[in-house]
Amino acid sequence: MRGLYAIVDLGLLEGRRIDPITFVQAVLLARPAAVQVRAKQAASRDILSLLRALAPMCRAVSAPLVANDRPDLAILAGCDMVHVGQSDIPIDQVRRLAPGIGIGVSTHTPEQLDAAVAARPTYVAYGPVFETSTKKDPDPVVGIAGLREAHTRAARAGVPLVAIGGITRDRASALVGIADAVAVVGELLPPAPAFGHRFASEWLGEVTARASALGNLFTSGPSRAGTA
Repeated sequence: MRGLYAIVDLGLLEGRRIDPITFVQAVLLARPAAVQVRAKQAASRDILSLLRALAPMCRAVSAPLVANDRPDLAILAGCDMVHVGQSDIPIDQVRRLAPGIGIGVSTHTPEQLDAAVAARPTYVAYGPVFETSTKKDPDPVVGIAGLREAHTRAARAGVPLVAIGGITRDRASALVGIADAVAVVGELLPPAPAFGHRFASEWLGEVTARASALGNLFTSGPSRAGTA
């Protein structure tokens, strides 16, 4: 896994009245490393419906589709992976429920990281690298030095590492070489779009441009932690 790990936060998009399918279409033009759907407040049936709509779109450009927290919905929708946090279902249980599906794990401390890579997930996420406003009750900031150490540990185990938390286009350049991919939420969103007007296509074009700029930073050289 290398490049942009795009997170589609349904709550954030709903607040800006942005259609998630249209948004993902724009992101997929940048050929991201993965697309995760995060829907903390949505009903299960609505999440499943969206995942099923996105699965063939992502498959068409070989971008893995990741369901957040829900291995059951990931299997039903034909997702490639599921992402779990420290308080979610453990990796071994995910494997029993959804054999063959890829697994990503959020980690926030060296101890959590070591435990995660020992279980051989598809990738580990580490952060928050910077302060973030897109997640309630975020863990303490790990900083660039913390990320560098985490990348060394993950690389030693051959597990790709995804940096997450407060990552912008300006900050991302400092993470090249110490992360295999960057998870981005809000930075993919330009100022509010004007759908229904001629400016809508320009806004979507900016989404693609932002996604491309972030992804290209991490796909121009050899990976240090293997591939997923």
